[in-house]
Amino acid sequence: MNLIETFQNLVAQVPELVQPLIVALAGAVPFIEGEGAATIGILGGIPPVVAAIAAMTGNFVCVALLVLASSRAREAVVNRQRAKALVDADGRVVGAPPAKSMPVEENARKAARKQKFQRALDRYGVPGVSLLGPLLLPTQFTATMLAAIGVSKARVLIWQAVAIIGWTTGLSLLASGIVHFAA
Repeated sequence: MNLIETFQNLVAQVPELVQPLIVALAGAVPFIEGEGAATIGILGGIPPVVAAIAAMTGNFVCVALLVLASSRAREAVVNRQRAKALVDADGRVVGAPPAKSMPVEENARKAARKQKFQRALDRYGVPGVSLLGPLLLPTQFTATMLAAIGVSKARVLIWQAVAIIGWTTGLSLLASGIVHFAA
């Protein structure tokens, strides 16, 4: 039994008032997200609007927590690097802390991934990466990367909310249509 079947079985076994909480929990799981969670809820018998709202809420709460955490982590790293940098009397940096060494292969892979993400960000901007990101990566990963490279928390959260609402609504309508026509 896979994770999706587990959530569907769980939804079917719990009281109706608890079912949206299960859908929200599923929405917080990467690769299931709001779209998958809403579909699980709809297939499990929850009204489509309730399933979609619960799934969106679970997905967005998870994304918001990750954005806040990665943004704070970035601030801590930047502040620490600034504190370690040597500055002359004119305020110019004359030295910087030594970079940590990594194995060449791992460093090259990380650099390639970072470059690919940066090209997508340069080409499509935060709105494009947020809206198209779910085609390749979970919103949790995309949002964390955006916050970690320094995009403002508010901008990331707004565009991730738009993406979560859009994708979840679209797939909820599709799932509802399939259930309706199959019945």
